[in-house]
Amino acid sequence: MSIQKVGIIGAGTMGNGIAQACAVVGIPVVMVDISEAAVAKGIATVSGSLDRLLKKEKITEAQKITALAKIQGSTRYEDLKGAQLVIEAATENQDLKIKILKQLDGLLAPEVIIASNTSSISITQLAAVTSRADRFIGMHFFNPVPMMALVEIIRGLQTSDATHDAVHALATALGKTPITVKNSPGFVVNRILVPMINEALFVLSEGLATPEDIDAGMKLGCNQPIGPLALADMIGLDVCLAVMEVYLKEFGDSKYRPCPLLKELVAAGRLGRKTGHGVYQY
Repeated sequence: MSIQKVGIIGAGTMGNGIAQACAVVGIPVVMVDISEAAVAKGIATVSGSLDRLLKKEKITEAQKITALAKIQGSTRYEDLKGAQLVIEAATENQDLKIKILKQLDGLLAPEVIIASNTSSISITQLAAVTSRADRFIGMHFFNPVPMMALVEIIRGLQTSDATHDAVHALATALGKTPITVKNSPGFVVNRILVPMINEALFVLSEGLATPEDIDAGMKLGCNQPIGPLALADMIGLDVCLAVMEVYLKEFGDSKYRPCPLLKELVAAGRLGRKTGHGVYQY
């Protein structure tokens, strides 16, 4: 299947980022959210992002206008008609995602592929609530979507080769580098990344080094563009804690035990950049 039109559920950070990635390569997009205000905000975010690219002379004014024309905002699932792929990019809440997926499954033509942009929820489990489990897949984009090259493509137990190949081809057409992974808690990148962040917090809690020196060590010694503690603040310490708790529950392995300092910071409401205080103050 050749994907010529994409539907996106959710006009937030991930949804509008995916919409922009599609639009700039000429793929028409329908971006759906629950209110006109949410849709308008999503389109405005894309416009602002394109303006920044324009100022950096990475695109022309004509390319910006053409890209924005490729994005149709809507509050109606019915406007997804004609899309060969619909990407669910709602908040990382399993009950909400299941509700949306059931609605989509009842409205979309049987041959339409549904993908979830989840970073942690089982693709096999989500696929099972639809009548098209073979045409269900995970597409984990990374934030900020327009800048990040990676897309994790997650195959559920039921995902067909044809579905995988169509989505892999789309990710490549978007200028991304897709990697294919099996369904498992945290998939690949977060499975490695979040425990590393957790270990950095253990190192901090044991007083082995300051936050600045821990981050400098990982940046200079491992060639990382950002240190693990600064990255934790960017992701949100509450998100890091939730992921570690999922790993501990799903794997039953004590190596995934959340650092007590991480729990303390979250309990104190120090969640990172979004609250102005995490490991660092902002």
